[in-house]
Amino acid sequence: MEPRRPRLPVAREGWPFILVPGAIAAGLLLAGRRGLAAPFAAASLASLGFFRDPERVIPDVANGILAPADGKVTDIADTLEPFVGPSVRVTIFLSPLDVHVNRAPIAGLVAGTTYTPGRIVPAYRPEAADNERCAINIQGDTARVTVTQIAGIAARRIVCRVAAGDKLVAGERFGMIRFGSRTDCFVPRGTDIRVRLGDRVTAGQTVIGILR
Repeated sequence: MEPRRPRLPVAREGWPFILVPGAIAAGLLLAGRRGLAAPFAAASLASLGFFRDPERVIPDVANGILAPADGKVTDIADTLEPFVGPSVRVTIFLSPLDVHVNRAPIAGLVAGTTYTPGRIVPAYRPEAADNERCAINIQGDTARVTVTQIAGIAARRIVCRVAAGDKLVAGERFGMIRFGSRTDCFVPRGTDIRVRLGDRVTAGQTVIGILR
């Protein structure tokens, strides 16, 4: 079997933001315009940091629900989600310094995705739930989970790479949100929640709950 080629740890959506200013900076440097090249080089390096997509070791935890995003847990609340039903919403706020690639919290079938245009307010505010967003409904073997990607004031595009009928493995990449955002994970009420407000979580690695 041919050995698997190592992948560059950068999300594919980031290459235009990395290569274009990088090429402009290189051209200006060759022309001897160091001062003009500096901001373009800085933009290229900043984009390289933002769009980083490191490999993760996915834990094998029975009935575990993994964090769908890197960031800080800012809310845990009972709610009613149309696909999940009575549920607990775990809200994760992502700063521009966090990895913005989203990962599947459980293995399962994508039952559907719903994109909703909306307003743009800072992602850390409660009313950000009405921002531009994309909900991904996942049917697992024993439970349903919904992940909602929510754009923040600086995030202007939600990237969802999956559609109804796709199968996801726990911890598998399914999309990202560009430049600051929030991710809500809706799990069945009664799930043993393993995180607290203020905790830092890592997508595809931190177990945020155990299904009962």
